[in-house]
Amino acid sequence: SFRTCMCSNSSCIFHLMMLYLSPDKHNNSPLIIYFFMKLKEIVALVEGKVICGEQNLDESVEYAFSSDLMSDVLTLRITDFLLVTGLSNIQSIRTAEMSDLKYILIVRDKKVTQDMIELADDNDMTIITTEFSMFKTSGLLYNAGLKPVY
Repeated sequence: SFRTCMCSNSSCIFHLMMLYLSPDKHNNSPLIIYFFMKLKEIVALVEGKVICGEQNLDESVEYAFSSDLMSDVLTLRITDFLLVTGLSNIQSIRTAEMSDLKYILIVRDKKVTQDMIELADDNDMTIITTEFSMFKTSGLLYNAGLKPVY
């Protein structure tokens, strides 16, 4: 994952990445590099709280998708991504179950019900909550290097 560096060594990985991330000299557009992030890094980034699925915090995620429309989630052909949603009801867990998702990040400080926790636990899912808006959360995740699904 991408970190800022406090060292003065210009050969450290952070400094080398900054050289690589410099704008293209020909068209002045920045190069974009994506990273995998561990769930525990995501929790820290969004100042989140793990509701269930602590056993998965060392697992890595490459993609994220943000939506409150579960019908949009069901149309995706990719699995193994972080679902960012403000929908805090059993339907979001059922949709994740049908889509073979393990990681759900609920935004806007929405409360998670006991039924949601039980179903998520039964399916080895991790639920994280954050007080941040979906816009801010998505921006933080993208800026940290998670790839968008599309």
